[in-house]
Amino acid sequence: MKVIKKAVIPAAGLGVRFLPATKAQPKEMLPIVDKPAIQYIVEEVIESGIEEILIITGRNKQAIEDHFDKSLELEVRLKETGKTPLLELVQSISRLAHVCFVRQKEPLGLGHAVHCARRFVGDEPFAVLLGDDIVVGEKPCLKQLTDMYNEVQSSVIAVMEVPEKDVSKYGILDSVVERPGLYRVRDLVEKPAPEKAPSRLAIMGRYIIEPRIFSILAEAGPGAGGEIQLTDALKVLCAEQPVYGMTFQGKRYDVGDKLGYLQATVEFALARPDLSDGFRSYLKNICKELS
Repeated sequence: MKVIKKAVIPAAGLGVRFLPATKAQPKEMLPIVDKPAIQYIVEEVIESGIEEILIITGRNKQAIEDHFDKSLELEVRLKETGKTPLLELVQSISRLAHVCFVRQKEPLGLGHAVHCARRFVGDEPFAVLLGDDIVVGEKPCLKQLTDMYNEVQSSVIAVMEVPEKDVSKYGILDSVVERPGLYRVRDLVEKPAPEKAPSRLAIMGRYIIEPRIFSILAEAGPGAGGEIQLTDALKVLCAEQPVYGMTFQGKRYDVGDKLGYLQATVEFALARPDLSDGFRSYLKNICKELS
C-alpha cells in the first residue's frame, strides 16, 4: 500500500493582497499573534506524520529559510542572558522537521510551483498544502486526507461548501456523491461565475496527489490569469484516474485575505492561556464603546 511521506508547501507568491507589508517580507512570515503563518502549516504536516517537507520559494523569500534554520547569534544571546524558555522555543523551530527549499524562478502560477517539486517527490504520491489556509480541529486536516488516501489509494482534495457569491474565488467541483463527505470528481472549474458553477463545493488548500500530475503539468499551458493552474492539471488527472473531494472537520481561516487574517489573529489570541483574559476584557470594552 502506498503511503504519504512527503509534503510540498508552495510559498512563492507575491503577496499582493497584503501590500505594502509584503513589499520586503514574505506574506507567509506575517504572524498570527507571534507565530508566522507558514509555521502553522509546517506543524500541521508534522502532526500528520510526515517529516519530509519541501517549501517552494521565490525572490525576497529568504526570511522563510532563515526562520527554519538555526540562528546561532540569537541562541548565544538568549543563553547568555538566561532566557531559557525563549532559547528552547527558538531551537525547537529548527528541529521541527527535515525542511528543504527550491526556488520558483518566475511567478508562473501554482501549477508551475508544484511542478518545481518533481525531483523532490519522485514517483510517489505527495501532499500539497497552501499557506493561505489554516485549519484548526481535533485531527489535522492533512491527517484526515492521508487517512482517506490510505483507504481509496487515489488523489484526494480537501473541499468545503461555500456561499454562492464566493464560488468565483475558488476551484469548484463537478462531482457525484460517493458517500456522505466523499465525492468522486468528474470535472473542476477554476473560479467560475456563480451562474456557471457546477456546485458550491470549493477546493481548499490541502491535496494528496498522485505523481502523474507532474507529466500533466509539464505539458500544461497558461490558464486563468495567464498562469499554469493546478486545477487545470487536476481536470486532466480526474479524466484518467479517480480523484476524490473530501469535506474535512475543523475551522478554516483564509489568512491570505485581510479579514480572514484579522479573524484568525483574534481567535488564536483568545485561545492562548497567556493572552485570553486580558485580550477578552479589551474586546469587551471595545464592543461597549462601539454600541
